[in-house]
Amino acid sequence: MTLRSQVVLSIFKRNFSSYFSGVLGYLFIIVFVVAGAALAFNAEFFTSNVPTLDQLTEGFPLLLLFLVPAITMTAWADERKLGTDELLFTLPVTDVEVLLGKYLAVVAVYSVSLVFSLAYVVVLESLGDPDWGLLFTTYFGYWLAGSAMLSAGMLASVLTNAPTVAFILGVVIAGIPVFFAYVGRLIEIVVSFLEGIGVLGIFGVGDGTAVKFNSVRQMFSELSLQEQFRDFGLGVIPLSGVLYFVAFTVLMLYLNLVFITKRHWSAGQTVGTGIHYSVRSACLAVIVMCCTAWAGYAAVRVDATAEQLFSLSPSTEAVLDEIESDRPIEIQAFLSPEVPSEYVDTRRSLVGLLRQFDQIGGSNIEVRYVNVEEFSTEAAEAEHFGIQPVRLLSEIEGRRTEVEIYLGAVVISSYDKVVVPFFGKGLPIEYELTRSIRTVATEDRHKVGILTTDANVLNFSQEWQIVTELKKQYNVEAVSADSPIDAESFDVLMAVMPSSLTAEQMPNLVNHVRAGHPTLIFDDPFPIAMSSGMGITSAPRLPKPQPNHGMGGMFGGGRQPPPPPKADGGMATSLLNALDVQWVYDTVTFDMNNPHPQYDSLPAEYVFSTRDGNPEAFSADSGVSRGLQEILCIYTGTVRKRDTPGRETKFVELLKTSGKSGLLGWNQFTDSNFNPFAGGQTVVPKPPNMLNRVIDGYAHVLAAHITSEQDGDSRNAIFVADVDMISDFFFQSRVTGDLDISLDNVTFVLNAVDVLAGDETYVPLRSRRPKHRTLARLESQKNDFLAEANKREAAADEKADDELTERQDQLRKRVEEIRANENLDPIAKQQMIDAAEQAESQRLSLAEAQIEQDKNREIKKIRAETNRKTRSVEIQTQIAAIFLSPLPAILLGLLVMGKRLSDEKRIVVDSRRRN
Repeated sequence: MTLRSQVVLSIFKRNFSSYFSGVLGYLFIIVFVVAGAALAFNAEFFTSNVPTLDQLTEGFPLLLLFLVPAITMTAWADERKLGTDELLFTLPVTDVEVLLGKYLAVVAVYSVSLVFSLAYVVVLESLGDPDWGLLFTTYFGYWLAGSAMLSAGMLASVLTNAPTVAFILGVVIAGIPVFFAYVGRLIEIVVSFLEGIGVLGIFGVGDGTAVKFNSVRQMFSELSLQEQFRDFGLGVIPLSGVLYFVAFTVLMLYLNLVFITKRHWSAGQTVGTGIHYSVRSACLAVIVMCCTAWAGYAAVRVDATAEQLFSLSPSTEAVLDEIESDRPIEIQAFLSPEVPSEYVDTRRSLVGLLRQFDQIGGSNIEVRYVNVEEFSTEAAEAEHFGIQPVRLLSEIEGRRTEVEIYLGAVVISSYDKVVVPFFGKGLPIEYELTRSIRTVATEDRHKVGILTTDANVLNFSQEWQIVTELKKQYNVEAVSADSPIDAESFDVLMAVMPSSLTAEQMPNLVNHVRAGHPTLIFDDPFPIAMSSGMGITSAPRLPKPQPNHGMGGMFGGGRQPPPPPKADGGMATSLLNALDVQWVYDTVTFDMNNPHPQYDSLPAEYVFSTRDGNPEAFSADSGVSRGLQEILCIYTGTVRKRDTPGRETKFVELLKTSGKSGLLGWNQFTDSNFNPFAGGQTVVPKPPNMLNRVIDGYAHVLAAHITSEQDGDSRNAIFVADVDMISDFFFQSRVTGDLDISLDNVTFVLNAVDVLAGDETYVPLRSRRPKHRTLARLESQKNDFLAEANKREAAADEKADDELTERQDQLRKRVEEIRANENLDPIAKQQMIDAAEQAESQRLSLAEAQIEQDKNREIKKIRAETNRKTRSVEIQTQIAAIFLSPLPAILLGLLVMGKRLSDEKRIVVDSRRRN
């Protein structure tokens, strides 16, 4: 059968023009564009502060359930209602030509609707710097999904001659792939209910049946439109998604063809022919599912993101090329066959990447996939390698249920072995695999020495997560500062809280640094979140805490001798002199730049260093910070270069705050409380609303790389003025992916170790993630509001200080008047002065309280006004986006309708016009 393009085109033009012949077609498009804008630019869009269409993508399948039936409801129903279908099929055209012409017409109408929705892209461009590759795949996904559902909507229209009924049937039929995402969960709820009332027990079905239906839910989820559409919204065009939508379209169009050819069936063979076509349709549906499953297994995809995040990097390909052919590498992946929905994407990505490694590595890499069930031989094998099942909370049939899954891998060569116990949601899979392969492909590892300090990084009962992470790439050993440090036994020395070293220990570290040995130093004026649990008590300004207070100190069971004092009183003066830097041991930095509205409750002492807040926040001159986008430091200090005559020191500013930052002295941000269980007074941070922050306009340096190359007096050290940035929290959240922001804390410290060790192979690989894009225009307006608020707060502080000064001046004047009174004897003068001071002191105390209350009320009012202004800007932007988006469609509709009226007036003769 030969398709005649001119016939298909004629039918296409007829149906396409008829859709826009009335107001209803434009109305549906306008409603679609307005509804889409409301979804795209909702409150969550402004909270996420990212110029994407993620919110629209999430609700787009449901939006299609409105638009698709609206477009297709008249495709066949109107023909049958008006009787033109018989006329159409008596023309010299085939059924397939009619079907294709009508289908292409509704696809074109839908495409026009999408073109009008491109107004969203204009809005995004005006607000920030979107990823154009991501937007392209997102819109391509919109078009594919809509085109597939249009074929289902046409099937609904062919079943009736009433457009209204066709609309309802269209919602039902087109909604089948949409509601597949909920079918599995519904089945589990029913099974759980039957299990709960004991019905399943009657038939001999054991407990826990509902949990076993997780595979059923996953099967339906894989066939849902939302699941197949997900990758398009990430910036990827997957073969599985394309085949799914194309195959679904073919299936629905075939069913359309079956129903429009039904008129050719002989009256006596209707049942048999119906069964015949039903079997054909079922076979075609099975083929659709098989094609989708095969494509998903093949993991073929096109990566359109600006940063090429879903393609193997050149660094990875270079590592695979360097593998020695006589020492092949084996990767054994131990995977649970079924995982919670939260980890489906992670498992799929891991398997997809392993296939790429297997393909590119050739005979040098062998990948083995092991499906692990609980208490099986495979489970024992996994646990032999140190891969334990991880217990997770997952939602099953609407309840939070604990499940255990295996999702780890072991990489083995004749040289070495590396185990990745669990691939969490936030773990960069490509980096973990590449690092593991290169580590086992080399005969020797670099060594990292961890200096023993009060931070207790190598705690034998619970080592810090940074140590666990380093052990995947380096050999790690403890280094004591009690004796001269042997730099030949390791490649990099890491010292955490060296300010806690004693006067006997500090010279050994200083001599090590002066000799130019690579050293990574973390110190912190206020280690509030330090992983060892000692936290604030380890602050350099405070004396060394007792190793163990026990019960004796409180109840008279004996007193322990005080620990030795810190070198230089905790100021680490000798170490700073050796590095030619300045670091104030009791001063912290704050930064008013917080790019995440969802975390606006965090105090400004939680410093977000971002390129948006300061384009020079990360140095491009160093592999440590090049490519990083955002780091969070907590109550961090600051470090500055100090010029030393006769020595040239290179000071590379690795990490800086924005210009909306400043400094707080110890007494400005701390308070003391009595705690008998802690042995007396304890230091705590003041409440954020009690801090008097003054922005100084400087971009403060939080970390720096100090180098100098002079004979006998060289330097190669990185000094970081914050310890909390490497606390276990950041490593755990990197694995679990629980945070809705991407922080580079772990990347920073690993890069620092690599650079000091002289091996920067993994540096570009670690930095692979989406560019930190924000709604820059809104942020600029918010920053203006913030700057104005800071000025007003500073004015309120100044006014309060002036009032207090005025009260104090009144007291001083009163005392001077009494002293100047010659009629009073000295005793009377002193009595009057004491009485005046006492009275004025009471009034001054009351005045201070009142002034402080007024100041806090004014500051609270200023902040409330700032929040209202910020929200007002967001609402104005939202309203503008919603109501300006449909304007092109409205203008085109008016233009077309105006042209039609003009043509009618020109063509219709006056005698046929109404008076």
